[in-house]
Amino acid sequence: MARPDLFERIQTLRSSADSLRSVAPVQAVGRRDGVRVEVDGHTLTSFRGSDYLGLAQQFGVVNALQDAVAREGVNGGAAPAAGGRHALHQALEAEAAEWLGHPRALLFSSAYLANLAVQQVLLCEDGDVCAQDQLNHPSLLDATALAGARLRRYPHLDTEGAMRQLKHAAEGAAMLATDAVFCIDGDSAPLRSLTLVARMQQALLCVDDTHGIGVLGDGGRGSVSAAGLGTAEVPLQVFALDAALGGSGALVVGDAALLEHLAATARPYLYSPALSPALAAASLEALRLARRDDWRREKLVELVGVFRSAARGHGLGLMAAETPIQSLSFATDQQAMALAQNLQQAGMWVGTVAAGLTGDGAARVRVSLSALHVPAQVQALVDAIARARDGLHAGTLLPAAALA
Repeated sequence: MARPDLFERIQTLRSSADSLRSVAPVQAVGRRDGVRVEVDGHTLTSFRGSDYLGLAQQFGVVNALQDAVAREGVNGGAAPAAGGRHALHQALEAEAAEWLGHPRALLFSSAYLANLAVQQVLLCEDGDVCAQDQLNHPSLLDATALAGARLRRYPHLDTEGAMRQLKHAAEGAAMLATDAVFCIDGDSAPLRSLTLVARMQQALLCVDDTHGIGVLGDGGRGSVSAAGLGTAEVPLQVFALDAALGGSGALVVGDAALLEHLAATARPYLYSPALSPALAAASLEALRLARRDDWRREKLVELVGVFRSAARGHGLGLMAAETPIQSLSFATDQQAMALAQNLQQAGMWVGTVAAGLTGDGAARVRVSLSALHVPAQVQALVDAIARARDGLHAGTLLPAAALA
């Protein structure tokens, strides 16, 4: 029997409607200047990305990067196992752990590798299981598959569903993993309830707080702190440094013994190129600014209020979130794409999420706010969304295929 031809397989997959549920092509960004970005030769006001505190281009952060490049070079020269660990890595880990009130932190070159390391090291025997929210980030879901553990997905935000999934897989070691703030709609996991589930089911709770660290909680300490929880309830937290902290790489913070074991045995840590010391220096400066500059969080709260008030005034279908991620629901992928492309022609760049990825069968227009926005820009965006929505309903807004 002949083997399947991979080119034919790809052609079949690409011709399948279900496999092409993406809403918009990936577009390359040119020059960035705050919230102004160049896309396909046009300068747009961006409401995409995750630079929530506006630190990615802050002059102190850029200066820290440039100074470290001049001293240390472009990269660390090796993986941690081969001598690539630098004093700047240790300084970043120590300050992050102290800020967040955890015993230890460990720096990775990406959140994808950090999540993989956590699950690959801890869920390492036959029968081990990881229960996850069905809308978790792909890095969490992929980590379970790559670790060889059993993945049990529960309905979005359904604490009882998490309990059921763990009860039905009672024989192996267990982890309960969740995003704290979900990247599609900006809604938050019920962390306090999940800690009870984890305790009752003898599961380790791991929280990815990429979209909460720097934004939520007292001093920007994130979702776990905002919920009144600590290392005892949440032994491991993972978060990317390229969101609110405006840097690069990712940190795992939490229980000292678990972190020591990761540092000694996790192949995604030991054998991946270490994060550039210059990027660690930039992230360290950004972290210090995030700790200090409460005005950035206060500005975000103001902008979220402007967006939600204006959206309600126009009767737009808001999702239940009070974070900088604000999504609007539309019936079909085509509607979301047409609206986003209409906004792009008007000079505003928003994201879209396909209906097949949202959990409720509706597409999204996704807006991401930054402390660098001003209220007038947010109001103008909502007004433009409402006009485009009205054009869709009236049939005067061209379908996405015609706008492409």
